[in-house]
Amino acid sequence: MCGILVSTDMKTERKEFEEGLFTLSKRGPDQSIAVEVPDGLIGFERLAIMELTSQGMQPFWLDEKACVCNGEIYGFRELKKELEKDYDFISDSDCEIILPLYEKYGLKMFEMLDAEFVMVIYDQKKNEWLAARDPIGIRPLFYGYTQEGKIAFGSLAESLMPFCKDIHPFPIGSYYCDGKFVSYTQIEKTDGYSKDDLETVCSKIHDYLIEGVKKRMDADAKIGYLLSGGLDSSLVCAIGQKLEDKPILTYSIGMEKDAIDLKYARKVADYIGSKHTEVIITKEDVIEALPEVIQILESWDITTIRASIGMYLLCKKIKELGDVKVLLTGEISDELFGYKYTDFAPSAKAFQEEAEKRIRELYMYDVLRADRCISANSLEARVPFGDLKFVRYVMSIDPELKLNKYNMGKYLLRHAFEKDNILPEEILFRDKAAFSDAVGHSLVENLKEYAEEKYTDEEFEEKRKKYTYKQPYTKESLLYREIFEEYYPGMAELICDYWLPNQEWPGCQVSDPSARYLSNYGKSGE
Repeated sequence: MCGILVSTDMKTERKEFEEGLFTLSKRGPDQSIAVEVPDGLIGFERLAIMELTSQGMQPFWLDEKACVCNGEIYGFRELKKELEKDYDFISDSDCEIILPLYEKYGLKMFEMLDAEFVMVIYDQKKNEWLAARDPIGIRPLFYGYTQEGKIAFGSLAESLMPFCKDIHPFPIGSYYCDGKFVSYTQIEKTDGYSKDDLETVCSKIHDYLIEGVKKRMDADAKIGYLLSGGLDSSLVCAIGQKLEDKPILTYSIGMEKDAIDLKYARKVADYIGSKHTEVIITKEDVIEALPEVIQILESWDITTIRASIGMYLLCKKIKELGDVKVLLTGEISDELFGYKYTDFAPSAKAFQEEAEKRIRELYMYDVLRADRCISANSLEARVPFGDLKFVRYVMSIDPELKLNKYNMGKYLLRHAFEKDNILPEEILFRDKAAFSDAVGHSLVENLKEYAEEKYTDEEFEEKRKKYTYKQPYTKESLLYREIFEEYYPGMAELICDYWLPNQEWPGCQVSDPSARYLSNYGKSGE
């Protein structure tokens, strides 16, 4: 991960700008720069992943244009071959192709990119600024306004706070140009459903996911894999191991007494032959990490916070252990293929609409969690299930095929790899377990107990009243909101709502977001 910070206001105080840039230092600990340009300031914190030398440092310049980008552009070498006819490149950085690409294709460039990215381009000749974000929002970007009313962009909301007000998430799949935000794609939408039959669908899921993993293994820095023992991360690890000629590095985490997933992760690691590391955490670790986790998340959402504690502590340990800089993860599969609660979808149309909603909101929940927990430890997240080709295809599958008619959620994904024998059958057809629960049921219980001890019933009722936006409805949610407000006062609208199952569907009227409270959870937590 890298961090970018840009002010288009010439009157921005350098001290305040550098204060904001410092908040991004963990995202990019390798090199740092703040450059004054005629129309503002450009800051960049670098985590070197592609082109490890200083030649890969940004901003890149071309014909009085500058660019800073936090992202990975897959297949950039092919684009570079085309562009080399007219441009002399100075590095092997994937991001160096952006300005030549922009000069050749203009705003159409964003539709061409197979990438997860945020970027800002400055054109000194035209005194113009351009910013853009990837179709899913895998990389974070926020915008705000200075006292002079000029727009600024930053990788975190926190980075803009020293000199901006009115801070918002940058819309996904959009670019900013001439004072307007323009949507260049809506990846969750499909022009029409594929007519592929079940076996063809599964064959394409199989091939596209392998392709998505393979792309994300391209790095000059060392790669590792997060392994929970659930279907999604296990598939990513198994595919990665199949594509490697030496043991991959896998990592898992669990509570000291009831870590459901550790045993499954160990089975996967043994089966695929990875070099596996387990991290054990305690109740004290969980409670101690809570304020720091909420600060890095910039979120008050219950599900996100619960699931982030284990992930953050695992990534913290990975950083301490060695020189791994890139982590492949299993996020985004649920949004595409369904959760436990989507078994209750009343129709295929409802299932598809829910999937579209979840994809649109991913940048506030699971994708946010992966980015913050990993980047806060100076590592980079790569998400194979977020491969654009893969997502577009899965969203085009007739939702009738995605409904759980098979007595097994995510059947299409499971069946796609059934013949490969890359995972034990008990893993490939293991019921879905909620991540925070699978780290250990006690993790969530410890958090609830901590909140229960902090507030009497009377204090809870009194304190929650002061929050009119998405009012806390449990002591746990109040605890998270109060910590959030300490760091980000009055900024609760960064998140649109609590992550909960669709409350309009029969069987989904639960107040706790954990799938454990659904009637169909069954053996998921065993």
